[in-house]
Amino acid sequence: MGLNVYNTLTRKKEPFHPIEEGKVRMYVCGPTVYNYIHIGNARPAVVFDTVRRYFEYRGYKVNYVSNFTDVDDRLINASKARHQSVPEIAEQFIKAYKEDTGALNVQPATVHPRATETMPEIIAFINKLVESGFAYESNGDVYFRTRKFKEYGKLSHQSIDDLKAGARIQIGEDKEDPLDFALWKAAKPGEIKWNSPWGDGRPGWHIECSAMVEKYLGDTIDIHAGGTDLTFPHHENEIAQSESLHHQTMAHYWLHNGHIQINHEKMSKSIGNVILVHDLIKKFDPQVVRFFILTVQYRHPINFSDALLNDAVQAFGRLKTAHYNLSHRLNESESAANETIVEKYRKPFIEAMNDDFNTANAIAVLFDAARDANIALQNESSTIEELQAYLQVLTELPAVLGLTLADDTDRIVDRDVEALIQNREEARKNRAFDVADAIRDQLKEAGIILEDTPQGVRWKRGNV
Repeated sequence: MGLNVYNTLTRKKEPFHPIEEGKVRMYVCGPTVYNYIHIGNARPAVVFDTVRRYFEYRGYKVNYVSNFTDVDDRLINASKARHQSVPEIAEQFIKAYKEDTGALNVQPATVHPRATETMPEIIAFINKLVESGFAYESNGDVYFRTRKFKEYGKLSHQSIDDLKAGARIQIGEDKEDPLDFALWKAAKPGEIKWNSPWGDGRPGWHIECSAMVEKYLGDTIDIHAGGTDLTFPHHENEIAQSESLHHQTMAHYWLHNGHIQINHEKMSKSIGNVILVHDLIKKFDPQVVRFFILTVQYRHPINFSDALLNDAVQAFGRLKTAHYNLSHRLNESESAANETIVEKYRKPFIEAMNDDFNTANAIAVLFDAARDANIALQNESSTIEELQAYLQVLTELPAVLGLTLADDTDRIVDRDVEALIQNREEARKNRAFDVADAIRDQLKEAGIILEDTPQGVRWKRGNV
C-alpha cells in the first residue's frame, strides 16, 4: 500500500503523488512571534515535523519551508505595551520558538523566512494582483477582489453567499465589497512601515505566505499544512491570491491538524487555560510531550491535562525501559540483527504511517515490540541476533517519530524516576528480577539511589 493522505480540499484520503519524483515541496504556516508559543502552536510543529521525517525515512528529499510572521497587529500592540521595537520583540520570540521546538526535537525548516525579509517579493506580488485587476488601492490600503476569484470558498467548502451574510466593513475600511480582504495596510502614525507604490505601510497577514511559497517553492507545491483554524480565512485567502496570479493550483494536498483542548475546554486567554510550551517542558520531559502529541492521529482533537501527561510519562517510560534493558543485555554487541524480526514490526509501522500518518497506530506497534522484547529478554534461549533486532526496532522506528528511547541522564526528571520505579515494582511482582535489576542499574547510572523500605521504595539523587 502506498501513502494516502487526507486532503482538506477534497475531504477524502488520496494517494500521494509528488510533483517531482522523490521530492516533496512542503509549506507549513509558522507562528506570529509576539509571545512564547502555546501547546496549540506546538502541535503543528511536532506533527508536520513528523510528516517530514517520515517522508525522509521513505527516501524523499523534502524542501520544508515554515515562516515567521514578524510584523502584524499583535506585534505592533506588543511593541506599544512593552516599549520595545517590533524587530526586538520578534527576535526575542523567534529565539524562544527555536529553543522550545528544539526541546521537542522539531528539526529546523529548510528555510524559515520572515515577513520583514520578504518585503520586496510581497510588494511585487501585490502589484501584479493590482495590475491584473484582482486587487485595488483605496486610501493607501490595497484589497483583494474576492468575488473575482470564482472558486473562493473551495477549501473551507463555503459558498460566497453564505460568506457575504457574515461579512462586515470595519471602521476605517473603504472596500468595494465587505468580502474583500487587505493585502496592504497604510501605516498609522508611529507604526513600523515600508515604502510601496501605494504609500508607506505593511502587508496584510495572508499575502506573506503566498509570496513566500512562490519565492522558495514555486507556483505549485505538493503540501500546504497548518492548524485547522487556518483553513478559513487564511488558507482560503492564500489560494485566492496565488491561483488568481499564477492561474494554476497552489497546492495539491492541504493538511490540517485538529484542535487542542485543555481539560475538555477550548484553550483561550479569556478562560486563562493557555499552556505555554516554555512552562510545560519545565514540568515534563519534552520527549514525553512530543510522545503525547503523537499518541493521537493528527486530524483528531487532542485533550491536554496533567493527569493525561502523567499517564504518558508511565507509557513512555515502558518503552524506554525496554530499550534500556536490551542495551544493557547486549552491552554494545555488534552482532547483525535478525531481519525477519525487524520486518515484523517495520511493516505494520509503515502501514500505519501510510494511512494518513497515523502515529497513534504506529506507536501501538512500538508497544508490541517492547512487550515482545521483554519476553525475549526473559527467555534464556533468545539469541543475540534476536535481541539486536528488538533494539534496532526500538531505535529505528521511534526516530521516525522524532523520539529517542536511549537514556539521557541530563534529562531525567522526577516523573521519569517515579515511572521507572513503578515499572521496577511491576517487574518484581512478576518475578522478572533481571528486569528489575536492570532498572535499578539504569537509575543508578543517572545518579538516582533507591532504598527499599517497609513503607515502599524511596529514592534520592546522589553523585552522578
